[in-house]
Amino acid sequence: MSTLQISLAVIGLVLLALIFAYNNWTARRNAPRRAQPLDEASRDPSRHEPGMDTVGHGPDLTQSLREPMLGDFGTGQPKVVDRFAQTDAELALLVQQEDELRRIQEQALEQAEPPAQESRPAPAAGDAGPQEPRLDDAALVGVVAERRAGLDALIYAIAPVAVGQAVPGELALQAQPATRRAGNKPFAIEGMNEQTQCWERLQAGQRYVGFQAGVQLANRTGALNEIEFSEFVAKVQRFADALGAAPDMPDMLDEVARARELDQFASEHDAQLSFMLRARQASWSAGYVQQAAAREGFVPGSMPGRMVLPAAMAGLPPVLVLNYDPQAAMADDLDSSVVREFMLSLDVPLVAREEQPFARLREVTQNLCQAMDGVLCDQNGYLLPAMALDPIAQDLEQLYDKLDSRELSAGSVLARRLFS
Repeated sequence: MSTLQISLAVIGLVLLALIFAYNNWTARRNAPRRAQPLDEASRDPSRHEPGMDTVGHGPDLTQSLREPMLGDFGTGQPKVVDRFAQTDAELALLVQQEDELRRIQEQALEQAEPPAQESRPAPAAGDAGPQEPRLDDAALVGVVAERRAGLDALIYAIAPVAVGQAVPGELALQAQPATRRAGNKPFAIEGMNEQTQCWERLQAGQRYVGFQAGVQLANRTGALNEIEFSEFVAKVQRFADALGAAPDMPDMLDEVARARELDQFASEHDAQLSFMLRARQASWSAGYVQQAAAREGFVPGSMPGRMVLPAAMAGLPPVLVLNYDPQAAMADDLDSSVVREFMLSLDVPLVAREEQPFARLREVTQNLCQAMDGVLCDQNGYLLPAMALDPIAQDLEQLYDKLDSRELSAGSVLARRLFS
């Protein structure tokens, strides 16, 4: 074999080695990013909340932190229910949340009020004297809003039901309609407790000297229409007949007109923001997305491909929602599934202003873009510069002010009902 042939063979082998190395490097570069392995310290259950060391890799996470689910609240196990059963569960859960919020807000008011027995000297002229403890205006508005009765005339058409004598709670519960909806609108009945003289949900073991039935004027399905109002009248009439009572029904035309006006206001102030985070070069695996989101405080949601950033108070709607491909989330090996983008969403009317949801959204998107080598886009996939978010923040402040002026502050009970 000549020297030329040997030289060509060597050059060919070198070229093959270079091609193999380049292909291997390209494949590694374009392979989905995987979740980082955890060290032994992070596996110590005494140093982390249960399940946080198995993000995207095992069932332990689903048994610890996850979004509460309707139908099996507190267990995190999904159930298959029909739509009407699910809406009844939603209303029951909302009522429980309202009772808990009302109790907390009443405690806050009691702590803020000065003792009535304590006497204070009148301040001298020019001396303001010690100021009584009080809630600031924003907190006071929130307290008043949360202390409203369950049925509020602001968003409900209400029909009083007069009875001649006190009615046991067991009898009232037996007479109330089986479903809590009139068409697509929530429907509820409250009783005036004989002892406390307060409106409350019907309960066994109590006696009621009066009742009121209400149907919500509007929600995200639209305004209350004539057919739904007629169904509401029929439900109230059957309830009253069962108790031998007399209902006082509001005028249908007036209530339908109020419903349309309220629905128009809600439509103009219903803001739902969605942003897309897209991989700049190498794609991600589902496990990698879950691990990166968990570092920002997200927990698994009620459906595959959904994670949520919980609110400060348990039971309230999540501050932010992260959605990615559910097929990738259900893969047997989360590190082999491919995810190139995911969505971050904020439902503005459902999250309290005090949570600073948009500021947290910006912080989360910035951190995730840096950690995951991603880019921020709008929901259609077009790139967004950071300065494009400044006008949105200003518009949201105006939106919050308008909701406050209508006594429908973002995150309040009434706002959560209206924008549901």
